[in-house]
Amino acid sequence: MSAIFAVANQKGGVGKTTTAVNLAAALALSEQRTLLVDLDPQGNATMGCGVDKRSLKTSVYQVLLEMADVAGARQVSPAVENGKLHVLPANRDLAGAEVELVDEERREKRLKEALAKVDSEYDFILIDCPPSLSMLTLNGLCAAHGVVIPMQCEYYALEGLSDLVNTIKRVHANLNADLKIIGLLRVMFDPRSTLTAQVSAQLEQHFGDKVFKAVIPRNVRLAEAPSYGQPGVVFDRAAKGAQAYLEFAREMIERVRPA
Repeated sequence: MSAIFAVANQKGGVGKTTTAVNLAAALALSEQRTLLVDLDPQGNATMGCGVDKRSLKTSVYQVLLEMADVAGARQVSPAVENGKLHVLPANRDLAGAEVELVDEERREKRLKEALAKVDSEYDFILIDCPPSLSMLTLNGLCAAHGVVIPMQCEYYALEGLSDLVNTIKRVHANLNADLKIIGLLRVMFDPRSTLTAQVSAQLEQHFGDKVFKAVIPRNVRLAEAPSYGQPGVVFDRAAKGAQAYLEFAREMIERVRPA
């Protein structure tokens, strides 16, 4: 049975898609069979894995509307040579799903039911959620066993975190009793900043071992990688950011599948 995690944060620009893409690729490089589900109509995770969103015949949009299944819509990421990384891609069509799902039955469980059919084929399924609480994000949270929260160590991020935690509690209470916070990942980390250190300490004090030990530094190579259609861990494996994500993948594997 696969471990299904939503990568979510209601605040935009916090490195959520960067985290989803690089964690997925790092898990695949660690020989874990991994599926990355792109639930964002911008399709950035799709492009970041080397899949061209402009030429898609089927995508997560058709899966949510039950016009296709995951097995028919997924693609093997050309960016990871061992073939262990699959992508359920997205493009602008997905924006229409918000409106089209409103009157449908089981609208918040569509993704969960679709993923159940391929559950045994993967060790990890990661869901890149949009930066808002929408029907798409709700599908991601309903399908997941847990949430990975990437966040910057700054004041506004703490404000957004409390909103997200409350959202997760409501989904847990009403729609998905399995849902819990797997952990918080500190991203775009600048150790020279006093505020960064203070917020980091607050997180550790409040969330304890829910804060991952891995810390992702600010890194230009991670930012450059998507323009080449590659995850940062493939584009420049020796870069500090890539090494941090590889370390994060190892920590995730240990946390989910202890020896």
